[in-house]
Amino acid sequence: MLQHFNQNVDQIKISKVQYFSIAICFLMNVLDGMDVLVISYSAPAISQAFSLGPKALGIVFSAGLIGMAIGAVFLAPYADKFGRKKLILASAFIMGFSVLLTSLSENILQLVIMRLISGLGIGCMLATTAALTSENVLNNSKDFWVSIVLSGYPVGAVISGYVAALVIPSYGWESMFILAGITTLFTIPLTYFYLSESAQFYLKKQPVGALEKVNKLFVKMNLRPLENLPELKLNLEKKPLVSQLFSSKYKASTLQLWGALFFAFGCLYFLISWIPKLATDAGLSIELAIYAGTIFNIGAFFGIVLQGYFSSRIGLKKTVSIFLLLTFVLMASFRFFIGTDFLLIVYFLLGFSLQGGFVGLYAVAARLYPTEFKTSGVGWAIGAGRIGGILAPIVGGVFIAMGLSLSANFLIFSIPALMASILTYYMPSRDIT
Repeated sequence: MLQHFNQNVDQIKISKVQYFSIAICFLMNVLDGMDVLVISYSAPAISQAFSLGPKALGIVFSAGLIGMAIGAVFLAPYADKFGRKKLILASAFIMGFSVLLTSLSENILQLVIMRLISGLGIGCMLATTAALTSENVLNNSKDFWVSIVLSGYPVGAVISGYVAALVIPSYGWESMFILAGITTLFTIPLTYFYLSESAQFYLKKQPVGALEKVNKLFVKMNLRPLENLPELKLNLEKKPLVSQLFSSKYKASTLQLWGALFFAFGCLYFLISWIPKLATDAGLSIELAIYAGTIFNIGAFFGIVLQGYFSSRIGLKKTVSIFLLLTFVLMASFRFFIGTDFLLIVYFLLGFSLQGGFVGLYAVAARLYPTEFKTSGVGWAIGAGRIGGILAPIVGGVFIAMGLSLSANFLIFSIPALMASILTYYMPSRDIT
């Protein structure tokens, strides 16, 4: 019966309730982008206020990434047990309050603690929205819609960058955290009333009242209600869900996915953490430095959307590997554009290629694993990848403090983009083209 359901889903149009879920997941990723990048856009002002050097700022950046890794690895898998919607609500609550309270920080220790806590919600949110979207849309358009939802991340980054350029010079860095925190908290009622749980979750996990809940959802999706739930398979419950990632079917793909995300995270978080600060060190005002990061994220939005489009037509693995290869070429040749009128265009293209390929890896993770442990698979992949994101800002801070030039840093961090491209292209899973 479940197999029959899946076959029918491929043949129907997306309903209003599914579009609502996609829109809310998109909105939650907009908030993710705001809550992650607010520290980067505020970094020059925070550095001045607390007299922090590059190494100390690197620790603050990495604290949020450590929290995201913990959230993705240890919180997100609970979505496979309690449901995707409940974890999204919990994530929004954690994000909103912790970002709001960050505005009260008076020293670097308090900053680090609050960024660590906010990272818990952000990491869980990313994994859970990707899994929910993957389960709520047509199979032949999964990759496109997952990419659309995750494109909310750079949209949030662009919005926060624009707002930061307006409010930080006049009202201080604290104002950005107050705005981001309150905005996140305001979305909780919207999510509670309008976000729908995954039908796949009800069918495969079968919580209390699953038949009634799934039929109510089926009616909204214009599907025929079920008379009975499909037979529940219990074999996966005998082992921890994480162990399923290393079964004979998934082991090689899991390791390559983790490796690709490790390198992609490292490359990405070096750029998004240090672009504003590097720009100010080069003599730009705080306002112009913020806009440099904003241009990067505008490129990211278009890259993510086009990556989703091409992935649905020429294949996900091939598209992602091409985007990451282009990132390598751009970063390796960055020194030729320093001091020219093309520099901002290169920032745009880097956002386009790197974020497009990076988000494509989320779609790979969502496509790779079945519903029973999908969020666990996505969460652990993100967590493993975030190790690279945690290390990169710290390493970048050390390199900058050592006096390495901007072009040398870009050349060094271009290598992870190349490695991610190779690992993605040769991923052995037959479930992903």
